[in-house]
Amino acid sequence: MRRKIVAGNWKMNLDVNEAETLFKGICSIASAGNKYQKTLVFPPNIYIHSLLKENNGAIEIGAQNFHFETKGAFTGEVSARQLKALGCSWVLVGHSERRVLFNEGAAILSKKMDAALESNLQIIYCCGESLREREEGNHFDKVRDQIAILKSLTHESMQNISIAYEPIWAIGTGRTASPAQAAEMHDFIRAELEAIFGYTIAESTSLLYGGSCSEENAKELFSCKNIDGGLIGGASLKVDSFGAIISAIE
Repeated sequence: MRRKIVAGNWKMNLDVNEAETLFKGICSIASAGNKYQKTLVFPPNIYIHSLLKENNGAIEIGAQNFHFETKGAFTGEVSARQLKALGCSWVLVGHSERRVLFNEGAAILSKKMDAALESNLQIIYCCGESLREREEGNHFDKVRDQIAILKSLTHESMQNISIAYEPIWAIGTGRTASPAQAAEMHDFIRAELEAIFGYTIAESTSLLYGGSCSEENAKELFSCKNIDGGLIGGASLKVDSFGAIISAIE
């Protein structure tokens, strides 16, 4: 049975007081649930330690970014090992903003994946196409190429991987893939995983939608067969909105 996951990616937003207030609000409405239902937040790294101290056990905390090396002269960076020691349990890998703004290609993402797994961190691996790729009909090829990075992983490692489909054209634009478009891509990703790893791994891997999911469309999106939750951006910065999305998956 695959996990239902609602994950909030706060990106580079909020000061420390705002972050702590938001986190306390989410803790007050999130239920610890069971191992098959998870609420996650990915705050800026500088807030992870203080939020961990405030956690009531209902939420798991992840990091938006990390360096693939264990240690060394990498000013300004943090390692997966350091995050794990802090109490962090999840990381994002392959988010479109890291790919586009920071030129993170397959080689870097593969190293990040290995570093996270070696540190026993769970991963949300992001994939998705641009508007141009969608309009030119290359969206399936693009996502297939991005998923190919997983081929080197063992079946055991795949138990620590969830995948977020984030159509780049629907992130922060107010545009959203229709439920039919989202469902079609999630069905495709599930089929690709089955072709690579077989039925059992494909069926147990959580697939999340990450393109401007909101309280208005969450229930319809989450009702799709192969959509197991969402990677939420702007709506995760408001307690009421994020709470409504969490409730939509129950």
